[in-house]
Formats: sequence, structure tokens, C-alpha cells
Amino acid sequence: MEGFSGVNDIGAVVEADRVHVWHHLSQHKQYETVDPRVIVEGKGMRVWDAMGKEHLDAVSGGVWTVNVGYGRESIANAVRDQLIKMNYFAGAAGSIPGALFAQRLIEKMPGLARVYYSNSGSEANEKVYKMVRQISHRHHGGKKWKILFRERDYHGTTIAALASGGQAQRNAQYGPFPDGFVQVPHCLEYRKQWDVENYGERAADAIEEVILREGPDTIGCLVLEPVTAGGGVIVPPTGYWERVQEICRKYDILLHIDEVVCGVGRTGVWFGYQHYGVQPDFVTMAKGVASGYAAISCTVTTEKVFEMFKDDASDPMSYFRDISTFGGCTAGPAAALENMRIIEDEGLLANTLAMGDRLMHNLSALMDRHRVIGEVRGKGLFCGAELVADRGTREAADERKVAAVVADCMAQGVIIGMTNRSVPGFNNTLCLSPALIATADDIDEITGAIDGALGRVFG
Repeated sequence: MEGFSGVNDIGAVVEADRVHVWHHLSQHKQYETVDPRVIVEGKGMRVWDAMGKEHLDAVSGGVWTVNVGYGRESIANAVRDQLIKMNYFAGAAGSIPGALFAQRLIEKMPGLARVYYSNSGSEANEKVYKMVRQISHRHHGGKKWKILFRERDYHGTTIAALASGGQAQRNAQYGPFPDGFVQVPHCLEYRKQWDVENYGERAADAIEEVILREGPDTIGCLVLEPVTAGGGVIVPPTGYWERVQEICRKYDILLHIDEVVCGVGRTGVWFGYQHYGVQPDFVTMAKGVASGYAAISCTVTTEKVFEMFKDDASDPMSYFRDISTFGGCTAGPAAALENMRIIEDEGLLANTLAMGDRLMHNLSALMDRHRVIGEVRGKGLFCGAELVADRGTREAADERKVAAVVADCMAQGVIIGMTNRSVPGFNNTLCLSPALIATADDIDEITGAIDGALGRVFG
């Protein structure tokens, strides 16, 4: 634990945390009797807490972020060198790393052309919503202003981002929300809403039904995650994405794909949508862009969309009148450039596919041994196991027992996740997203810990 001279110093840090820090996603009553967890060091796939306990991190920083692993000196050095030379200037001007990363990014996203920088996934998604609304006013006479979103998807923490989020528990008590955000049904076949063979196409057709109900001339945009993350790690069924693209083109609806979780390698390709052959109008990303070494998010769009904001230079209201203060920080794109180089030079996309296959194979083997696992699903190193009380009825497992499995793994020194305050009655999916550097031994250790925990918690 470098940087601390001894246990007394660490004790003071933990106490300062207890007294002054308001943690994310945490009920703090517990910290009156137990110490808050303070993570002090990371290397590769491992992190150490303030008590010196080592953990294998199977959730990449807790929220699917540290894609290339901990302790990357080359990223730290790239950030340091850039900060000394030029740390910040407002995004109305350019920067060397901003220009170079935008170029490298667009090379991996055929059909897209422009990158708008900000500093969180929520903010990146808000930019899209503002662009859609401005397009509505300037090019559709105020029509096509509504934004469709999908049940179980999540797009951020701001009020507008929550308005576009399909997770009732995350949204609870934060309304009223702004108008014009309309929900479409989820596409989880395991929790099927229609008894049909071509489930993917039927789930997509449900989007068209909402469009026709609302009026196609009122709908400007559809926002979807390529693979639903916090809503249960939902991989869309065959035929879904192709039909979604067809529907968007039929009704002139902009397609916004939220890659905040899936982007930059998580599913074994650069972006999750690239598994499905679709061509989005907007793509947003954040977490894995710089693997948490600096704050950065990107809103990426087409030249066609970009042109809509410079059609009348004589009109002082014609351009995108928006700013993200910390979108002008150079640390983000500097870190992102090095992060991308590492993924390429170390072959991490191929490793993600190979280790993802191993993870799914291991989870399937666990399913054979533990009837509490109702379904396993995933793409690359982004996998989930839905726990059920009864396989026949698919009744969800008791959330407290799902949490007990996570706690048991933590006690073993393996950090896994679960759906958290998302869908009432269905916070029952174990979530796994180890770094793209994971080895076969890492994968086996993760699933071995889950095996033991399931046996102890469910018998």
C-alpha cells in the first residue's frame, strides 16, 4: 500500500471516509457499525483494500470501466505528459489529443464522422437528446421531438437521462420528469411477453406499435443499449436489431445506440452494435474509453446530422449551443489514445472473445449443477446469470439471497456484481465484466467462487 506509512495512517483515511464521504449506491447506516471499504491499490485484475486484502475484480472497477486493467504506467505517463504541456482549454477550441483520438475513433466506426467530448455517459446521452430537440425545432417545425427508450435499459443519472431510463427503481422518487420520453417493451426472451417463434422480430415490432400509437411524426429518436447492462445483461434475440433498423428508416427516426458499457471492446468488438450490422445516427460512450484513467465521454454522430447544425450561418441560433466544461480537459483523449493502443497491440479484442466463450462455458456448467440458475447470457466479457427460485415457473430468486452470493464471493476475494435497484422483483441477475486482459485462470477463479457461493447460499 504505497503512499501510506502504516496502519495508523490507513485508519485515519478510513475514518475520514466514514465521516465525510457520501458513497454512491450505498445505504450509509451500515457504516455506523462496519468500516466503509476503501480500495487503495490495483494491478492487472487485482485490487487491495485498506486492510490489505486482495481481491480479483470481476466487474472492472465495480461498474464495467477498467477495461485494460489496473496499474497501466503508459496511460498514466501519457496523461502526465499531456497535462504538463496543456491540461485544459474550453472545447470551443481544439487540442492535439482531442483531434487525434477523434480521428482514431472514427476510423473504427464506419459511417460516423463527428465526435463531441464531455465527461460522463449521462452527459453524452443528454447531448443527443438536446441535438434531437434542436433538430425538431429547426428542421421539423417542432415535430419529431419525442424520444423512445426501452424498458430495462439505463442511460444515466441526470433527470433527463432518468426520464429515458427503463428501470423503475432507479427512477423512483426523482420525478416529475420532462415530457416526451416514451417507453417501448424490453426484448428479454427469457421473460417473454409474446408466445412466438421469431421473438426478436416480434419484440422489435412492439417498438413500431408504440410509434404508430404516438404518431410517427412525433418521434425523433430511439435510444437503445446494444446489450442491456444494469437491467439484467440482456442480449437481444436474433432478428431484433435488423428489424429495429428497418423500423427507424421507415419512419425517419434517428437511431441512438448507448455504448457507455459495451463500447471499446467489452463485447469482443470495438462497439456492441457492430455485432449486428446496424448503422446508427448517434453512438455514445464513456466507461471503457479511457478505462477510468481519466474522465471522458463521447457523443459520435454522422456528417448528415452534423450538417443540420450549420445550415444557416447567418442565424445566431443555428449551431449547437452547448458546452461541457470538462469536455475541454485533455487528459481524457490522451488516456483514450493509449488505452486504444493497448487494446490493439495486446490483441485484447480476440482475448475478450476467447475468454468470453470460456466464461459462458463455465457458467453453463454451473447451471447444470445449480438449479437456481435459470439462464446464462452474455456477449464477450459481459455476462450474466439470472437466479430463480423455480426453473419451471421462472420465479425470480429472493434478492437477499442473490446479494448473499455476491457477499460470499467478496469474502472469498472475488468481486462480482448483481442488478441493483433496477427492476422491481427482478434484481436477480449476477453480473460479470472482468477486464479484457482476463486469463483462463482468472475466469476459472471467478466461476469457482460463484460455484462455492451458490452451494452455501442455496444449498
